[in-house]
Amino acid sequence: MHRWRRVAGLCLIACLIASPSLAADVRGGRPVVVTSSGDKVNINTAGAKELMTLEGVGRRVAEKIMEYRQAHGPFKKPDEIRRVEGIGGGLWEKNRERIVVK
Repeated sequence: MHRWRRVAGLCLIACLIASPSLAADVRGGRPVVVTSSGDKVNINTAGAKELMTLEGVGRRVAEKIMEYRQAHGPFKKPDEIRRVEGIGGGLWEKNRERIVVK
């Protein structure tokens, strides 16, 4: 039995090396997908974890983005995220290529 676990583990490692965007962290038996830093983030649908993949966005700023979205409706243009408290010009510039609205 240990042999099959070792083979499965080696296959998983090979897959992760070949495709880092498929990396997963297993917690409580459930895989949690980790997005790569180049993925686009739809600020109208992203949850806190996905918003936190944006450079400079921590839990509190992610929560503010979601609160703003709930209070004011969906963003119409990506740069409207600058209306959210805690999102300054620098943060916008670092992430402007990754932020989308759909």
